[in-house]
Amino acid sequence: MNRRAALLLALAASLGAHAGAVHAEGKIAYFAAASQNGFNQATYEGVQEAAARLGYESEIFDGQFDAALQYSQIEDVLAGGQFDGMIVAPNDSVGIAGAFEQVIAAGVPIGTVLFPVGPELNVLEPQVEGITVTAASPPVPGATHQAELVAAHCADKDPCNVVIIIGAKIFPFDNLRLETFEKVLAGHANVNVVAVGEGWYAPDPSLQAMTDILQANSDVHAVLSNADQHLVGVEIALEAAGYNPADLYLTGGGAAQIAIDAIREGRWDATLAYFPKTMGALAAEQVINAIEGRPVTDVINMDTAGPIEAMITSEILAAHPDFVAEWEQ
Repeated sequence: MNRRAALLLALAASLGAHAGAVHAEGKIAYFAAASQNGFNQATYEGVQEAAARLGYESEIFDGQFDAALQYSQIEDVLAGGQFDGMIVAPNDSVGIAGAFEQVIAAGVPIGTVLFPVGPELNVLEPQVEGITVTAASPPVPGATHQAELVAAHCADKDPCNVVIIIGAKIFPFDNLRLETFEKVLAGHANVNVVAVGEGWYAPDPSLQAMTDILQANSDVHAVLSNADQHLVGVEIALEAAGYNPADLYLTGGGAAQIAIDAIREGRWDATLAYFPKTMGALAAEQVINAIEGRPVTDVINMDTAGPIEAMITSEILAAHPDFVAEWEQ
C-alpha cells in the first residue's frame, strides 16, 4: 500500500468514527437485577437493540441481586450526568422508589421492567409520580394461573403432594407469588404443599433445595416454581432420587429456551412467560420517546404484549410451532 492510499484509509476511518459519535443521540442506562442472570441479559439485549435502532448507546449495570447496591448505582449514575434515560429491573420494587424519585426530580426519564415500582406489586399504573414506563407483569394473575393448573393436574390424586420452589423470600415479589400459590392450592382439600424451597433463580441452589426436600418427602407429584432455572436443578434432583420427571407436573416461569424444549419433549408441563427481550425493547422505546418529547405509553402489560400467550403449555406451542424463546436460561 502506498503512502497516499494509507492516508486515505486513515482519513476514512477517522471520518467513520466521527460519524458514529455524531449519530449517537444519547445514552440509556440499564440497571440489571443481576447482569449474570440470563433473563436480565436478554432484557438488556432488547434495550440495546431498540436503543441502537433509535440512535442511542446503552450500558448495563450489575445489581448483583443486592437492593442497596442497585439503589446506590442509580444515585451514582444520576450524579455522573452522562445518561439521558434509565431502565431498572428492580431488586426491591418497594425500596427502590426513593431512587426513582431522585431521578424523576432531576428530569431524567426512567422506566421499570418485570415489576412495578411501589408498594402495590399488582398495580402497573405509576405509583411514583413521573415514572416514564412500567413494562411488567402483575404477579398475582400469573401465579394464580400457575397454581390453578397444578390443582387441575391434582384433581384425581388424593393426596397430591406439591413442592413449591420460589426465588427467595427476601424479595417482596416472590413473597407475593408464594402467598398466591399457597392461597390457591389451599382451596383444594386433596392438595398438600409438603415443602417450600428457595432456588435463587439458578440451577445449583435449586438442585440443593430439591435434594433436601426429597430426602424428607418420598412421594411428590408436582413442582410449582416461578423460574425455569429452578426446574433445571429440580429435574436433576428428581432423577437422582429415582423419579421420572415426565411423570410429575412441572411448571416454571420465564419461557427460557430450555423450558420450551422441555415442554415440547413432554418432560415439563408449563412456563409462565415474561418475554424479556420484547420487554426491554418496549421499555427503551418509551424512555426514548420521553427523552425526545414524543407521546409515551406509560403501562405495558407483558401478560398481553408478548408474541404469544403468556402461559405456555404444549397446546400453545402446538399452535405456535415456530416460536423461539427470547433467552436460554
